[in-house]
Amino acid sequence: MSQQVVDSRRQARRQAVVLLYQRDVTGLPIEELIAASERDRGSQIDEFTRALVDGVSVDVDHIDRLITDAADRWTAGRIAPLERNIMRVAVHEILDIPEIPEAVSIDEAVSQAKTFCAAETPAFVNGILGRIAREARAAEDADG
Repeated sequence: MSQQVVDSRRQARRQAVVLLYQRDVTGLPIEELIAASERDRGSQIDEFTRALVDGVSVDVDHIDRLITDAADRWTAGRIAPLERNIMRVAVHEILDIPEIPEAVSIDEAVSQAKTFCAAETPAFVNGILGRIAREARAAEDADG
């Protein structure tokens, strides 16, 4: 994969996290937030951004259950909105976009956590996503 594609996906993930975070914080519909983002940017959002936002939005309850199950003594609702949405995007990739290696999804989420969150957050994100990825692999192996 070219560096340009890697950078484009990294930016798309970041934009998806921002949109999902804004939805959590403001309660505004995602379509309204996307339209505002497109007006501000003067262009449509990236297709990969849109796929991530739509994928998380459709499956958010299931994704949040997985995060809660993997996070000892935490519920997805208790996790700060930014961290929660970083993990939601990564979980969606792990579960629903098989062409992206799970290690890439986890590394990208940890990188975002290092850039935007508290010092202890990257390890927290890595642990939760690693557990979800292992459990998803085990379920796939069991299904044959």
